[in-house]
Amino acid sequence: LKRLSQRRLAALLRIDASNLSKVLNGKLPFSEGLVNRIVADLGVSKPWLRDGTGLPFDKQPIAKEISPDDMPIEQKSLHATPVYDLDVTAGCRSLDALFGEIRPIGAIDIPGIPPGCHILKVRGDSMMPRIVNGGYVAIRKISDMRNIFWGQIYVVDLPEFRMVKYLRRHPDPSMVILHSDNPAYDDMDVARSDIRSLYVVEAIINYEIN
Repeated sequence: LKRLSQRRLAALLRIDASNLSKVLNGKLPFSEGLVNRIVADLGVSKPWLRDGTGLPFDKQPIAKEISPDDMPIEQKSLHATPVYDLDVTAGCRSLDALFGEIRPIGAIDIPGIPPGCHILKVRGDSMMPRIVNGGYVAIRKISDMRNIFWGQIYVVDLPEFRMVKYLRRHPDPSMVILHSDNPAYDDMDVARSDIRSLYVVEAIINYEIN
């Protein structure tokens, strides 16, 4: 449907092209991890992919990749998104409190980022290669944490730390699974009641601002 070659599809999913070919030829199993990656990265409907029900693209991925070429040179919009010299995963204070105390270092106007977002830096390699160490994310606070888009990337605000992770459905409705893009990191099970707040990642800016 997307008219992608196998090599291009493998690149978008960040897997080896030869392994993808083996999966499509039935020589390797079509794992649940690959299903989730297709759903999260390409915006494909999971029921359609697995069962053929519904529409193939009933929603688009929330987080958009933004390259340096997309960055505006001048800030002329009244709706530019504030940028903070702040590591989104550092410290344990709530982001709402920090936004009220720390002044932004600037603002950028990027098409597609909704109002109410803040742009912050991400340190660490747990979400590589999707989010590089030192890259930036545009985040927006979720008012109702009961409405979670499974397979999307969130900033999860816990009492002792914050993390940027994929949120996946847990067999226990009172729990959620925090998943990293880097396979070196294990999944984490977290109680919903321990989550102070959630911020959906609206855009990923893999661009180091000097």
